[in-house]
Amino acid sequence: MLTVDFDRLGLRPGDRVLDMGAGGGRHAFEAYRRGGDVIAFDMDADELAGVRELFVAMREAGEVPEGAEADVKEGDALSLPFADGEFDRVVAAEVLEHIPADIQAIEELARVLRPGGTMAVSVPRWFPEIVNWKLSDDYHNVPYGHIRIYSDKELIGKLENAGLTYDGKDYAHGLHAPYWWIKCAVGVTNDEHPAVRAYHRLLVWEIMKQPRALRLAGKVLDPLIGKSMVLYVTKPVSDPRAA
Repeated sequence: MLTVDFDRLGLRPGDRVLDMGAGGGRHAFEAYRRGGDVIAFDMDADELAGVRELFVAMREAGEVPEGAEADVKEGDALSLPFADGEFDRVVAAEVLEHIPADIQAIEELARVLRPGGTMAVSVPRWFPEIVNWKLSDDYHNVPYGHIRIYSDKELIGKLENAGLTYDGKDYAHGLHAPYWWIKCAVGVTNDEHPAVRAYHRLLVWEIMKQPRALRLAGKVLDPLIGKSMVLYVTKPVSDPRAA
């Protein structure tokens, strides 16, 4: 289940790609399938071990083009162990809402992106997220949980302050927002509630079978209540802050 549109990101075979906060690796896997030279970066060593195993399995199954490369790297988003301008494309999906020093993390992402390179940053969208917070304290009051709710204006401003140029935005996962509203209403850990189980089956059907009716429903709901907001930015060839 992808949040980022890799066509809009401009990913091409051979591009050096950073998936910062890769988690289980969903975006790193797609970048690898598209021929990228991919680094899945995260602070969770156990998650990265699983990502590395799947990278190997994808290679052995012939799911990636010749020349594609992929590896994992453990570390801290506030001090990325990469050179200035090392990456052509950067993805930071559903990460910044967890990081107290988000401005520092954004500056690091901007630093490792090459001039002319592109970045996609996704966070929970303001309206669906505020509903979750109002329905349940347990939704966000957990270790490493969500510590802020971004408006589009706030996040665009922080990205532009780091020297990046805003190119546009998308919304994703409109079908998923009601699922989380239900979970927050009945208890975020109450996975056996009939409404939660029924809606979960619907989402599994959407992801696995991609039926036309649900694809159409998603296109309608994404701009209205899409759970995620995705911002696309470019690093200028010359830093406007130096002018």
